[in-house]
Parts: sequence; structure tokens; C-alpha cells
Amino acid sequence: MTLLAAFKTLLYRYSGSEDIVVGSPIANRNHAQIEELIGFFVNTLVLRTKLESNFTFEELLTQVREVALEAYAHQDLPFELLVEQLQPQRSLSHTPLFQVMFVLQNAPHSELELPGLDWSVLESDSSTAKFDLTLFVEEENSGLKASFEYNTDLFEVATIERMVGHLQTLLSGIVANSRQPLWQLPLLTSSEKVQLLEWNNTEIEYPKSCIHQLFETQVERTPDAVAVVYANQKLTYRELNTRANQLAHYLQKQGVKPQTLVGICAERSLEMIVGLLGILKVGCAYVPLDPDYPQQRLALMIEEIDSLVLLTQQHLVDKLSQHPAQIICLDSDWEKIKLERTQNPNTNVSPDDVVYVIYTSGSTGKPKGAINIHQALCNRLFWMQDALQLKPIDRVLQKTPFSFDVSVWEFFWPLLTGASLVFAKPSGHRDSAYLVELIADEQITTVHFVPSMLQVFLAEPELENCHSLKRVICSGEALGFELQQRFFAGVDAQLYNLYGPTEAAIDVTCWHCQPNSQQAIVPIGRPIANTQIYILDKYLQPVPIGVPGELHIGGVALAKGYLHREDLTAEKFIANPFKDEMATSSPRLYKTGDRACYAADGTIEYLGRIDFQVKIRGFRIELGEIEAVLATYPLVREVVVIASEDEVGSKRLVAYIVPQKDQTNFTNELQDFLKTQLPNYMMPAAFVMLEALPLMPNGKVNRQALPAPNLEQSKLEGTFIAPQTAAEEVIAGIWGQVLGLNEIGIHDNFFELGGHSLMVTQVTSRLRQAFQVELPIRNLFESPTVAGLTDALAKIWGDRQVVEEIAQTWQEVEKISTEEVEIILSTQIN
Repeated sequence: MTLLAAFKTLLYRYSGSEDIVVGSPIANRNHAQIEELIGFFVNTLVLRTKLESNFTFEELLTQVREVALEAYAHQDLPFELLVEQLQPQRSLSHTPLFQVMFVLQNAPHSELELPGLDWSVLESDSSTAKFDLTLFVEEENSGLKASFEYNTDLFEVATIERMVGHLQTLLSGIVANSRQPLWQLPLLTSSEKVQLLEWNNTEIEYPKSCIHQLFETQVERTPDAVAVVYANQKLTYRELNTRANQLAHYLQKQGVKPQTLVGICAERSLEMIVGLLGILKVGCAYVPLDPDYPQQRLALMIEEIDSLVLLTQQHLVDKLSQHPAQIICLDSDWEKIKLERTQNPNTNVSPDDVVYVIYTSGSTGKPKGAINIHQALCNRLFWMQDALQLKPIDRVLQKTPFSFDVSVWEFFWPLLTGASLVFAKPSGHRDSAYLVELIADEQITTVHFVPSMLQVFLAEPELENCHSLKRVICSGEALGFELQQRFFAGVDAQLYNLYGPTEAAIDVTCWHCQPNSQQAIVPIGRPIANTQIYILDKYLQPVPIGVPGELHIGGVALAKGYLHREDLTAEKFIANPFKDEMATSSPRLYKTGDRACYAADGTIEYLGRIDFQVKIRGFRIELGEIEAVLATYPLVREVVVIASEDEVGSKRLVAYIVPQKDQTNFTNELQDFLKTQLPNYMMPAAFVMLEALPLMPNGKVNRQALPAPNLEQSKLEGTFIAPQTAAEEVIAGIWGQVLGLNEIGIHDNFFELGGHSLMVTQVTSRLRQAFQVELPIRNLFESPTVAGLTDALAKIWGDRQVVEEIAQTWQEVEKISTEEVEIILSTQIN
């Protein structure tokens, strides 16, 4: 009973499960009449234990004893009959009811004496494991002898060897103090503790400075080198520095004080980078206000940052709602700004001051601003330069929206190293065909992709023209093994897999991918310079190698917290329980909410989220934020939002609505309402109306029982109108291929049918091929219906009839079989 309780404690600490079921054999000779019989009477007992987090080992032992005694009392009930009666779901991959066995061989050994015969025990070595894992313990005169039998498809030798060490450590801790809570009992061996500390020994020197000061130093080194390129415009380092200085002096005259926040709402352009540097040079921190965000979201952010001035461009002024801040247009007001002095301004700012605040999705329905400082960003960029070695001849593509933290290194890494920063056009990050062309034309050497966008990029037919690429950096989502292999098959460049939340200075781990790697999971690597990564259980205890836990971040990379959210800051940025173990440890850790585990070599594998936060196409989304907004709509009584995955692995947001009494389908009004509240990437692809939400016995929503959304039916209320012309049929057919739908009406909205920005690139690429025309990607955003796209094509060609004739020709070509094509080609050749 003591050994079984210890073994169950080990399984509990590994799995986190509070319901542990273990099988155990029993002699089943509980009748005096069969004691002397030769034969196999052994039966299997199923021993189930319900653990609680505050159990001491002694309390667990009491429960295990009671369960064991009750099982012994019913040991003659055949295991096979139990399975027959319970009828569990059967699988050829594992045994029913339990997969872990515990065997105690405690029958007394008696010396066997036969005349003229010597005998000894012959150890047998079975090559087949009957269960996933079995622990054998045998009582001998000298003590207990234990061994593991395991399924080699599930466990490696090294894993079992570590398990042996953990069980021994656990037993020693139980003997030392059996009244400890189970989660406090020691698990890691002393050598493992040392190893974990060594993996976090990342201390190196880095410049403790401010970003704009490092930029000014680079200006002195390479004043005439090209710093920024946008379309046909260029600025040298000296010219960029001069403009940023003029803006900084202008801001000072408007009363902007150091160490305050300044909002900037701008599209990718030379004005954008001048604005960012100007804000930093005046000693302030910038807050990106994405022009694609709804006005209400922007208004909330503007109110919270309480900025004295807002920087923008003239055509975006209407995006900014009424507020007391002064509007400064970086384009139309430039004639006034350029009259200011060109010298570097003197400002009282230190590395501990804020450099930027970037807002992320909020689980309470309110977005939260993560506050990051100069020192953390300097460390991050210095590590990146040391690891990836950007040179002055390099050209870095800036395509990430500046409301996401990847944009920060895209902006500043090249400008601190003498390289060139090349801007994509404002909507260019969504268009893979445009990106291929831009990379080839501008000879881009360095680019970032979210894995889902990388997948689309690799499918572009002109990919071979991107031979200038030297390094591609992935982050934002899990990078799949197959995608990694596709990359190396199509691109001759280095591939890096990075990981990091907005609550740290961009990325905190890095993995250099290798073409011949056979790892099924692409790791997120090891901690970067001056950063510590701890993988802990829910009690903040380090988990062993291979055991999942929550990833926690420490070190100089950490953000200061959330703007005006002291409660949330205290919840997520916790005291570091390991700060005394390393001289360089930070006093705080950030709880990421991400599941991860250590591999044997110290690399970290990302395993997903532990809460209801999801990532879709690289966007981090708190489902609770969408639910909170939906709950404010007067016709909604209850709501749950999930991320649904289809057969090909594409994720879509689905909202399940319980309407107020006597309300019917109001999907259209709900969509219109959400468009004013949330960004596009947070819009549900489908709405499912329910009479009630399915509940679990504890009253919580049973998300697993929610019905699958029917994406086949049109999301629009009203009459379904099928395609009438050849052009409409071709466009609807292309949509159907991309969306995985059979029927599409000419007035159905592409995005309301489940389309998203990555699918847009696939649609526009196929439309180019079908209609032999360069269709700007913005056309699908502006005209997201079949009818609207048909009109857009007619405007490009100048004649609707021409579009219909091209569509008819395409339909005829599509009908030609492969054999007919071969016959036609052979005839032409002959």
C-alpha cells in the first residue's frame, strides 16, 4: 500500500491528473480449499484513487489502504467480467480501464530441496510489454528490488532512467516527512536541479542604453548609407535622423514631456518610422494605434494612454474619435515641422524608462497594454545581432503591423546595425504574391513570417525568384515539422523559430532549424541572452524533463506590467521563487499560460495553451474578450466562443449564442455590431444559435459538447441567389475550393463564410490565373461578394463582356482532361 501510494504520487506529479487508476495482480487464493492446488488463479484488480492537491502523503496512504482492502474483499470478481459490464470504449492501442500496472512480489521464498538436483532462479527477459508501464517490486532479504517494464513506442530508456531517479527521490522525501502535501514532496534529483540552472545560465554583457541613442551612434558610423526604403522613396541614416530630430523638437514645443506616452496612428511609410524615432528622441514611449482597428477600440486605447498629442497621417484623421489630444499629421504638417532644429535633442531618459506600449487581447473584454522598457529591448536586439549577424549589406523587410511586437525588431534591428529597412505597402503583408515580387525586386535578405502565412508564401509559383533571402524568422504560432521541411525544399536560407509574448521584449527563446532534423516537434529552442525560462506545475514546482508544465519567463526581457492594470499585473507577474538560486535571476516571473516541456538536451517544446487563449493566423486572441463584447448585445442572453478546427487543420472562430426569449436569427445585426467593436481577425466565422448551452455536472459549459457549426449554409439572411453567369460561376468555384464549401451565393460575404486574410491571397492568386489580370488584393476586402468581384473585374477590363468571355474560355479549359491535353500537345509538336 505504501509503495502503491508513492507510485501514484509519481503519476500524479507527472500528469497533474487527480484521478489515478492503476491495475495490480492478486493471487486470488482466498479459499482454504485451493491453497494446495497447482494452477493459475491470479486476477487483476483496478485500484482507483481520487487525489486532492492539499493531500498529505499520509492522507493519500489512508485512502489507498481503504481502496486496496475493498478490492481484496472482491478479488474473486473476474477482471474480464468487470470490463464486460462497464463496456468502456475499446481501443487496440491500450488495455481497458487502466494502462499502468503495479506488481508487488511478496510471496515468501522457501528453499526447494530435491535429491540429486541443484536449482537456481533464471531471470526471464520479455521483449513484449503487456501494458504501457509496469512497476515490479520484489521483496528480498536485502531489501526491495524494483524494475520497470514499458512500451518502447511510448518511452525511451533515458525517460525510464529519470523515472527511477524521481521515484527514489520521492520515496526519500516521504520517509523524511510524510506529512508534506503531495505537491511539496521532492521530485527532481540533485543533478537535474543543477542541469536546469545551467540551462538558464544566459548572462552576457549588453549595452544598457536607449534605442534612439544606439541609432544616433549608428548614424555617426554610416551617415550616407540608405536607412529606409519605401516604394521609390529613400532616406539615408543622416536624413532619417534629421527628420526625427525635427519632429522631436516640434513635439517639445507642443509641451510633450519625457517619460509620457504618445499615440501614433499611421500606415507603413517613411512618416511612420520618422514618427517612432521622433517620439523616442523626445524621451517618450510610443503606443501604436492600428488604423485597421475599429474606432471604438481606438477610442478606448486613446483614453487610457491619455496622450497630449497624437501623431497620424491626414487621411487617417477621421479614424481618431473626439478627444482632447492635439492631432499632428506627419505628412500635411511637415512644412511646419521641418523648420525645427536638426540636432539630436537632449532629453532626460534612462534604459529603465518605457520604450513602447503594445496592446494585446484581454480576457475580461478589455484590451491590455504591455509596458516594455529600453533596457529589455536593447538586450533583445543585441542578442539578435550576436546570434544572426545582420550586416550593412542586408535588407530587412518590414511588413508586420506595428500593433504587434514583431514589428519592433523589424524597425530597429536594421537601424542599429547599418542595414537597410524596406517597407512593404500598407496592405502588403496579406498578399503573398506581392511579397514574393517585393523580395525579389528589393533583394530582401531578412523577413519574418507567421507559420500560417509562410505556408501560403511557399505555395507561390514565383518563389524561386526569392534567392536573395538569407534568413527567415518564424514566430507567433507553432511551426510544424512538415512546414519546416517544405521550407528547406523550396528556399535556400536559414530558418529560425522564435517564441515570446508581448509581455516580454518580443522573443525569449530561439531555435535554429536544421534541414535534416527528424524531430517531430520543431522546438522553440533555448532562452536568449539574460533570460530565464522555467517550466513549472501549478504549484510553481519545476517539472522534470518531458513533463508538461506552464512556461514562466524571467530576466531582463520582462515588461514592467500592464498599463493601469495593477491587479492583472500582480496576477501575471509573480515573485520569482528561484531568485536566490542564480545571481542574475530577476525578482519576477511572467506566467505565460503556455504549456511546454523540456527535451533531454535542454531545448523547449511548445505544447499549446493551458487556458482559452488561442492563436489564429498568428494573432493572439482571448476568447473571453469576444464573449464579453457579444454579451453586451441586447438580444444575446448567453454566449461561448471557441476556435474550431476543420479537416485540413485551419482554425476558425465560432460563436454559440443563446438568444433572449422569442428572438430568432439576428446574425447580420450581430456581425454589424461586432465590426464596430473588434478587429477583423477577432470576428467569428460562424454563429450558432442554441436553446441552451450544454453543461457539465459542475455547472460549467461543456465545450466538447457544442455542436459543429454548419459552414455550408449561407450566413446571410434572405434569399440565396446562385451564380448566373460564367464569371460568377468561376469566382464562386474558386471560393468554394478555398473555403471548402459546395454552395456559394453571389451576395454571400467571403469573410462571413469563414474566409480570412490568408485565404484572400489564395483566392486572388487563382483569380489572376483564371482571368489573366493583376487583381489588387484590396479588391476582395472592398468587394467581398461574388457579384462585387465580378464588377471589380469588369472595371479592370473595361468591359463586362470581355470578363464573361474569359470566364467561358476558362471553364472550357477546366473541362479538358489530362489525356486530351497530352493529345493536343503531341499534335502541336508533330
